[in-house]
Amino acid sequence: MLKSLGLEKGKPFRPDARQTNILTDAALVGEAMAKAASAYLSAYEDKAGEWLDGGSSYRLRVPPRVPMQLFWSVTLYDVDTRALIRNAQKIADRSSRMDLKKNPDGSVDIYTGPTPPPGFEQNWIPTVPGKSWFAYFRFYNPTQPYFDRTWPLPDFEAIRP
Repeated sequence: MLKSLGLEKGKPFRPDARQTNILTDAALVGEAMAKAASAYLSAYEDKAGEWLDGGSSYRLRVPPRVPMQLFWSVTLYDVDTRALIRNAQKIADRSSRMDLKKNPDGSVDIYTGPTPPPGFEQNWIPTVPGKSWFAYFRFYNPTQPYFDRTWPLPDFEAIRP
């Protein structure tokens, strides 16, 4: 597969000027991408240590000042398929790029469950009863508070009827 780049088993690598330019540019782009890469946090259980269940409702309070330069998102996945959660609404995520309802302190409540909480429909990710799920919270271009862990993301909390 790498023969077109001049990489062959048992032969010395001697790139021509064109290949050298391509590989140099690729290294610079790769380094820039790595510096601006996204970071992920995952959740499989709620605050009480119970598995996340599609028949239950939860709240994830995203504190203010999320440590990212671009945006953040929370996405739900089906435990069985490891693919995006499939629901009738075809909604699997919410992000800071959306028009989400914010709390007075700047935090954002993301809700999951079979039905939306009144007044927070735009912050809701529908789940399916009988289907377990897990979540990834992504930081696009994370900043230092993410790396030094000074900005904690709380766990999903079950909403009891």
